[in-house]
Amino acid sequence: MNDLPALLHREAVYLWYYFTVQLEQILGWWALGMLVGSAVSVFAKDAIRRALLSLRGGRAGALGIAAASALGIASPLCMYGTIPIAASLSRSGMRDDWLAAFMMSSILLNPQLLLYSAALGGAMLAVRLISCFLCGVAAGALVRALCRRESFFNFRGFAEPENRDTDPNPLRRYGKNLWRNVRATAGFFFLGVLLSAAFQRYVPAETMTALFGGNEALGVLMAATVGVPLYACGGGTIPLLQQWLLDGMRPGSAAAFLLTGPSTKITNLGALKIVLGWKHFLLYLAFVMGFSLAAGLVVNAIL
Repeated sequence: MNDLPALLHREAVYLWYYFTVQLEQILGWWALGMLVGSAVSVFAKDAIRRALLSLRGGRAGALGIAAASALGIASPLCMYGTIPIAASLSRSGMRDDWLAAFMMSSILLNPQLLLYSAALGGAMLAVRLISCFLCGVAAGALVRALCRRESFFNFRGFAEPENRDTDPNPLRRYGKNLWRNVRATAGFFFLGVLLSAAFQRYVPAETMTALFGGNEALGVLMAATVGVPLYACGGGTIPLLQQWLLDGMRPGSAAAFLLTGPSTKITNLGALKIVLGWKHFLLYLAFVMGFSLAAGLVVNAIL
């Protein structure tokens, strides 16, 4: 019993060491994501909406799906901000397949998370960007194929989103947005770094290799499944993935985790259930799992 305080102190020292090393590696990327994400939100949000509206009157056809997916990635909004925008666009005559592409990619990625994902390395940054873009395109194509004669979404009851960036001074407007972003993500970010430190200390690298780096199909399936309950915030999962990749996780497994995680986050599912209804909601879940598995296997085959 006398050795317990010394043991606890030793473990705290180890955890603090791993925590500070991980924090040093990743803090700059998180801060850069905050700075750029807030800049996009304050100064480019209206331009993104105008770009979406400009698609409405054109003749882009199926190519509009790709444009809408790209604009979804550029959008800084969360799901509860995206849905009212999508409702407004729908009332303005935007097609459901374009809306599906925009909403799908907006769920998966935004400028802030894109920059933050650079902490995983150039290859994984490219994998995340391309897989999220293609997931949006695939969602739009699926809606285009299945719902030519009926509406896929039900936006009744969704009003225009409240604009909180109203300060007439642009610097103060940016500062307030940045502070909201930091408050919303900082807790998850530091929790993610702490969990990563705990994994480094207590989970052998061989375990991660066995789970996510051995059998390709099983590893991708495991990662896609783990992404459902583990993903709470992008700021919390990047440190974990950084360590898991070092411990032997395959890139395809990481890609599957990054697709299923945000798309099945409980807050996002709650919002989507309202606008999709049960039939389309179940179709959405099947699409997300199927695309994540396929994307993970393709990424492993390429990398």
